[in-house]
Amino acid sequence: MFELYPDILKAYDLAQYLRTIFEKIPDKIIGFAKLAKWHEKEDQSEFKSFGTISRTITNHYQTILNYFDNRSTNASAEMKFMNSY
Repeated sequence: MFELYPDILKAYDLAQYLRTIFEKIPDKIIGFAKLAKWHEKEDQSEFKSFGTISRTITNHYQTILNYFDNRSTNASAEMKFMNSY
C-alpha cells in the first residue's frame, strides 16, 4: 500500500514519530528538541491534517512539556479528582 501511496507512508511516519516522542523520550529538554524537530518535519510535509495538532503543540508547548516530568496529563489529574468523590 505504501508503494502505491507514498504520501500515506509520509503521514504514517510523521504520526509514529510524534507518538514515539511521548512514549520513549524521558526528559523534558530532549522532548522539547524532538517536538521542535517534529514540528519542522510537519511543516515541510504540507499535510493539512497535522496542522491542528502542530498549532496545539506550538500554543501550549510549556504545558505539554510538563508531561515529561511525571508522565501524567490533566486527564489523569481529572480522573484522580473524580475518583475522590
